Amino acid sequence: MKKRATVRQIAAETSLSIATVSRVLNGQDNVSPRTRELVLHAARRLGHDGPATRAPAGAVFVRCPYLLDDYFGPMVSSIVETIELHGMTAVVNAGTAARRPGMLTALPRTAGLAGGVLILPPESPDELARLRDQGFPFVVLDPRTSPPRDIVAVSSAHVTGARLVMAHLVELGHRQVGIIAGPQEWLVTTSRMAGYVAALADAGVLPSPERIRFVSEPSMANGYRAAAELLGLPDRPTALACFNDKTAVGALRAARERGLRVPRDLSIAGFDDADIGQATDPMLTTVHQPLAEMGRMAVTMLTRMLKGHDLDARHVELGTDLVIRSSTGPAPFTEA
Repeated sequence: MKKRATVRQIAAETSLSIATVSRVLNGQDNVSPRTRELVLHAARRLGHDGPATRAPAGAVFVRCPYLLDDYFGPMVSSIVETIELHGMTAVVNAGTAARRPGMLTALPRTAGLAGGVLILPPESPDELARLRDQGFPFVVLDPRTSPPRDIVAVSSAHVTGARLVMAHLVELGHRQVGIIAGPQEWLVTTSRMAGYVAALADAGVLPSPERIRFVSEPSMANGYRAAAELLGLPDRPTALACFNDKTAVGALRAARERGLRVPRDLSIAGFDDADIGQATDPMLTTVHQPLAEMGRMAVTMLTRMLKGHDLDARHVELGTDLVIRSSTGPAPFTEA
C-alpha cells in the first residue's frame, strides 16, 4: 500500500517552504492560485489526499453586465445557489455598472476572492487571456467572442439549436425564410447562422442576403424594426427565424400591424425558451437553452479548478432542444 506523502515531501517536490505547503493543504487563502495549483498537483502525484473535502477559501465573483431578465436571471440564480451548495459565498456584480472599464484587471488584487464566473463578458479574448495570466481562476459562461482554448467556457449548442428550428420551418414547407440575427461580432450569432444555413442547404436553399437582418442588440424594439423591414420586401418571407424570444416578440408586433395572421400567413420562431415566449398569443416556437444548468456547470468547473483538479474538457456545450408551440405552421400556398 502506498504510503501517504508528508508535508515535508511535498515541500521538497515543489521547492516551496513547509509553511506554504501547509497553508495550501489547510485551505487557507493567503497563497497565490499558481502556488496552490502547484502544491495540489504535487500532493496528488505523491499520494496526499489534500484538502479535497474543504470548500475553497474565498468568495466567487459573479459578473453579469446586463439586466437580470428572464434570460440572465435564471443563470445568475443557479450560479449563486450552486456556489452556496459548495459552501462558498457569491459576490454578484450585475447591470450596466458591471461594464466599468478595467474591472477585470482589478480582480486578482481584490482581497477575499477565490475565483469568478463571467457571464457573456464584453472584453476581448486578449483581455481574458491577461486575466488568466495573472493567475485568477475563472469560467466564462456564454462567451461573446471565441475564448482562448485554455480558458474554461460553458455555453449551449447554438449550431444544433439553430439547425433544429430551421429544419422545423423547412419541414413545414417554408423556403422563403427571413433571419433576424444577433450582433455580427458575437460568437453566438456566427454559430446560429451556421445552423440556419446548414438546415436550408439540406433543403437545397441558399439564404438570400436581402432576407437577413443583423441587430445591434437583441431587443424587442430591434426585432420589431428588423421584422418590419423584412415584411416590407416585395417578396416577403413566409417565416422568420429570430435570434431570441425578445426579437421574436417584436416580430409578432410587426406582423400584427400589417394584418398578418401568425402562423396562418407568417410563421415566427424564437430562441432561448424564455418565459416571455409563453406569454404571447400565439405562444412562441423556440429553442430551449438549459440556462440554469449552464450556471450550475460553470460553478462545478470553477470549484474543480480551485481544488486543483485537471479539466480535460475546457469548452463545454450543453444540449439544446426544439420546443414547438403555436407560432409556426405550414407555409402559405404561393404560386410558382
